[in-house]
Amino acid sequence: MMYPNWVSALADHLWQSTVFVPAAWLLAFTLRNNQARIRYWVWLSASLKFLMPFSVLVEAGRRIGSAFAVPVAQPAVSFAMEQMVQVTQPFRHTSPIIVEAPAAAAHPVHLLTIVLLAVWTVGSLGVALAWARRWWHIRAAVLKAPLQTVDAAIPVLTSPSLLEPGIFGIMRPVLLLPDGIANRLTQAQLSAIIAHEMCHVRRRDNLTLALHMAVETLFWFHPLVWWIRTRLIEERERACDEAVLQSGSEAEVYAEGILSVCKAYVESPLPCLSGVTGGSLKERIVRIMTEQTGRRLDLSRKLLLSVAAVIAVVVPVTFGLVHAAQVRAQSAPASPARNIAATWQGTLHTDRDLRFVFKITEASDGTLRATFYNIDAEPGGIPVISTTLNGSLLKLDLPFGTYEGTLSADGNSITGTWRQGPNPLPLNLARATHATEWTIPQPPPRVAPMAGDANPAFEVATIKPTRPDEHGPRYDFRGRRFSVIHASLSDLLKFSYGLQQSQIAKAQDWVNSESYDISAEPDGEGEPSIKQWQSMVKKMIADRFQLKFHFEKQEQSVYVLTVAKTGPKLTRSESDPNAPGGLGFGPPGNFGATNQTMADVAEALGQGVLNRPVEDQTGLTGRFDLKLTWTPDESQFGGAGGYRPASTESADAPPDLFTAMQEQLGLKLVSTKAPVDVLVIDHVEKPSAN
Repeated sequence: MMYPNWVSALADHLWQSTVFVPAAWLLAFTLRNNQARIRYWVWLSASLKFLMPFSVLVEAGRRIGSAFAVPVAQPAVSFAMEQMVQVTQPFRHTSPIIVEAPAAAAHPVHLLTIVLLAVWTVGSLGVALAWARRWWHIRAAVLKAPLQTVDAAIPVLTSPSLLEPGIFGIMRPVLLLPDGIANRLTQAQLSAIIAHEMCHVRRRDNLTLALHMAVETLFWFHPLVWWIRTRLIEERERACDEAVLQSGSEAEVYAEGILSVCKAYVESPLPCLSGVTGGSLKERIVRIMTEQTGRRLDLSRKLLLSVAAVIAVVVPVTFGLVHAAQVRAQSAPASPARNIAATWQGTLHTDRDLRFVFKITEASDGTLRATFYNIDAEPGGIPVISTTLNGSLLKLDLPFGTYEGTLSADGNSITGTWRQGPNPLPLNLARATHATEWTIPQPPPRVAPMAGDANPAFEVATIKPTRPDEHGPRYDFRGRRFSVIHASLSDLLKFSYGLQQSQIAKAQDWVNSESYDISAEPDGEGEPSIKQWQSMVKKMIADRFQLKFHFEKQEQSVYVLTVAKTGPKLTRSESDPNAPGGLGFGPPGNFGATNQTMADVAEALGQGVLNRPVEDQTGLTGRFDLKLTWTPDESQFGGAGGYRPASTESADAPPDLFTAMQEQLGLKLVSTKAPVDVLVIDHVEKPSAN
């Protein structure tokens, strides 16, 4: 059973903090004859360790080390992508062979984790409410207490309650004295008690104990946390006792004053309300009467504390610095063998072997670019969206898959995995030489584009019912050939008019249920644009399906694409704005676009994923290159053939679509209602004979 990453991190933090407590006890025991204020800070450090994981210090060291690092090549989005593969989205030319391993059983959510979270939440709330209730009662007493003219550094109030003298508040502390205390103590005793409380103010004991109360609230289940509080209060009171005696107060008078307070008044119910009766009373009285004020630190004790500080703080930070240095050393090419710029090739073993080739080049600024070839599928290369080499770890991010591998020590091989969908497959690459390099088939010559003002129609179009074993719809329009597999008339309408299923009204059942294979060629010269292909499909539907329709406005659920508060995280395309771009989907949960506008991206997300119109309100102009990876849910992809991906749950799974949009692109999808165009079918017939 797999646990989330945070569970392992929390377990590491708890055992580290637990080990830290006996270490603090050993240090405090060694300093038992020294001043109590030193031991107090030792115990406070043990408390604060629960709020400061060692991993934070290690990360701080890494960041400091990274500030002096030689920059490593960052992921670079390729400057052009003339073809973008897709599975279900009818916007691009090619449909790649999708390679997936057999689906693995999903990890069930660990019930114990949920139960423990619920128990922790209830416990923390209980502790917090208990503190709040006690604080509220004391605050009510303070608000009703009148101000007294007592010689002290802070305001002095008197209360009719039986609460012992104490300091209330952190930022603006006040001294709260019980009414009539002057009748129970002599003037000398009262002055010593007030001196004790002023010591709490100077030491900011309320603040430090409030920090420990936060530790108790978060880690209420840990017994050592409550034991630390006892040690803190004990050393706090001893430290103030020592300060009072050093200020010149008589030990006997001071001790009698503490005993009188203990007889007449109750102890403070809050650790962050510093009183006078805390700690072991018997031991305190003995220390006061024998005037044991604790020795100052000698050289050996100072050295001991320094070593403890180095172990607790400097060692984790140094570890992070060393790790950053190792990363720098690994990132810099040590020899020509480490140069990743080369042709790499390997065979992916599935139900049939597929030969993959990656051609990696290095630009003058040190950034890496790569082109992918599946030479057993179809000719032509597909630019890789990002190519990253971090030390010996290579990552290639494609629109429809990801390759991660480790470069060997001699730089001639890469051991890694190919991930296309949820299940990875092993793929090992070898550096190709002139003798071993595979021959890559050349793509056919590109057809010149059709004139922008041309209004073509299909010269020849063949329509026939699709085979029962086919899946789709799958579109293929490259050069001067148009074909579609397993498309219903509803699919054709959505493609040609840019609609969602909800925007087609009064359709007969066969419009959605009966599917066709279509093959067609346009008249005129040149390769049509996507808009011209859509126009030709509209004409074919009107001619062969005898479609008659009109548009109406209806209010429907839509999504609005806007910029998130963090701002856009997009890369502007370096391609010619007039050059063809790429737009499409790999396995569900992978979307890529190159040289596309935000309106194009919004339309693709609406038709391909969300099955609901998406309106672009980002205000972003120009064209962009982007890659988006997320974990789909069952409500998505229904508008592109009804494909339902197998769900998997793992600690490293990508976030949902809406979170991924904000984290990866800096964009936000907002659900709302808006009037949209609805195509209302007035008349339609099944397709005429070829």
